[in-house]
Amino acid sequence: MNLVTMKSWIGQFILVAFLAAFTTTVTAAPKMGNEFNKTARVMPTEPGNTIEVVEVFWYGCPHCYHMDPPLKAWVKALPADVTFKRIPGLPMPKWEPMAKAFYAMEDLGIFEQYHHALFEAIHGPDGYSQIAVNEKAAIAWMSKISDIEISKVAAAFNSFSMRNRLSQARNYFKGSGATGVPSLIIDGRFITSSTMANGNEAALAVADYIIENVRADKAKAKAQ
Repeated sequence: MNLVTMKSWIGQFILVAFLAAFTTTVTAAPKMGNEFNKTARVMPTEPGNTIEVVEVFWYGCPHCYHMDPPLKAWVKALPADVTFKRIPGLPMPKWEPMAKAFYAMEDLGIFEQYHHALFEAIHGPDGYSQIAVNEKAAIAWMSKISDIEISKVAAAFNSFSMRNRLSQARNYFKGSGATGVPSLIIDGRFITSSTMANGNEAALAVADYIIENVRADKAKAKAQ
């Protein structure tokens, strides 16, 4: 092989290698029916012109536990026209203690302090904890970590409004078409999840994609 031929071959090899690397790093846009889908029915959203994102989750879910740190960073960086909230998943009675824990922490004003701590208590180094499925254990844990009297915590778990909230959580899970957690509902009309998107970070990227398209559709509708 002469020098000219060798230089030509090396150049072609570098080009092929570059193209191969390029094609493996560039991914196609998420597709309806694969990485996301429409919700089973259109879900209610808070009034206003913002795009609402809802995380449906369960404290007992290890995927939700691992989703929580990247989700927190993602939420912190959301633009002003996007709002975020959580709704506890409640497809079965076994998940009810943690749905109650979520609403009780909100009512007691300790949610921001102990939301991730509850994840850690369940999935931490000591292994999976029965707090996730045992209401009395969950009440005792919450009283101990917050130094709030156990009777007050128990009252929050069984408040007058709790039954209605649990009913709303059940209906939201069913109406959204969620089949697992964590799931993200965008604008009440689209759903993605770690399973659908193949990973927690991937689900957040799909949510970004949907948000961009919803924003564009809203701008177009407003201009007409």
